[in-house]
Amino acid sequence: MPRIRMLTSVAGAGFSWRAGDEIDLPGPEATAWADGVRAELVRAEPVETPEQPPAAETAARRPARRRAAPRGTS
Repeated sequence: MPRIRMLTSVAGAGFSWRAGDEIDLPGPEATAWADGVRAELVRAEPVETPEQPPAAETAARRPARRRAAPRGTS
């Protein structure tokens, strides 16, 4: 989805964008807004997402404590 950066503030029914805001819009709509006066195109290609989510971090287990031998045995 293309991204545009607003150059002027614009508001309408259900939206309000300020100058400097970056907005993701569908292709034809982004092209219409990115006329160089109201907005400029920031990114035309889709964002790449990783195929697999990153692996969860886990803490290492502590080794088991050794018990002392019972006293009085030889």
